[in-house]
Amino acid sequence: MKNNTDQSFFADPADPRVEARALALEVICRLLIWVADAATVEARGLRATVALYCVRSDLLNGITLEEIGERSGLSRQGVYKLATDFRHTTGLRS
Repeated sequence: MKNNTDQSFFADPADPRVEARALALEVICRLLIWVADAATVEARGLRATVALYCVRSDLLNGITLEEIGERSGLSRQGVYKLATDFRHTTGLRS
């Protein structure tokens, strides 16, 4: 059996703050890419609202996905599809 004397893998412990920032950056990038993937500014606003609903619905003062659809001129099914797509894209569970 060959002994591995190279300890570089274990030499520097990972800094949890650096790892947390990298993870947060990845999440923010996925969110922004998903929002920016819409064709119009209005559709991007709708996507941002749906993302906010999925992540922190309490910040929308109790608005439902159905009401979001009504205000944006999209069917209830269309808004639910966006929410499902957001959750699938980000790996967020409902």
